[in-house]
Amino acid sequence: MNTSTPHPLRPAITLFILLGVLLGGLYPLLVTGLAQAFFPQQANGSLIERQGQVVGSALIGQNFTSPAYFWGRPSAAGTFPDNGMASGGSNLGPTNPALKQAAEERAKALREADPQNRRDIPIDLLTASASGLDPHISPAAADFQAARVARERGMTVEQVRALIRVNSEAPQWGLFGEPRVNVLKLNLALDAAAPLPKTDARQ
Repeated sequence: MNTSTPHPLRPAITLFILLGVLLGGLYPLLVTGLAQAFFPQQANGSLIERQGQVVGSALIGQNFTSPAYFWGRPSAAGTFPDNGMASGGSNLGPTNPALKQAAEERAKALREADPQNRRDIPIDLLTASASGLDPHISPAAADFQAARVARERGMTVEQVRALIRVNSEAPQWGLFGEPRVNVLKLNLALDAAAPLPKTDARQ
């Protein structure tokens, strides 16, 4: 009679191989297939194209600096603003002098770009988001910049505000989040409505 017992490692090795195939192969293939079938835009990075060229993602902000464009939220993503490889907030507390200094510098830049605008600056133009990559600003932050953009574009303020309204997004399902404006989409709409000379290319 054979009284030998199985090697104690055999069940562990068998389970390792089984789970490797299931979780390392079949499950990712299933999830990827479902994502591509039902959510292809999101699964591929929510990319935005202009004239057949990818110009960015709806999920990641860009560092616009020209006064002819709307500026997004400040980025705390390292040396290069809106760098997806360095996502993260500044982690500065409200009593940290560095946070106050950064906000004052941002406010100064906004005032210098539009000296005639004496309105209160919306907080999202002065502080970075938790990710450092926020692609949105509030409608109030967009409206704060409307006069400057209109002047640079040769448009009326109302024309620019109309573009803000068209490109504003409501809270998700009417419940979650706040009204917001995707800065890249708004700036692309600006380029379509009142193109800039090539010497003033987007930056």
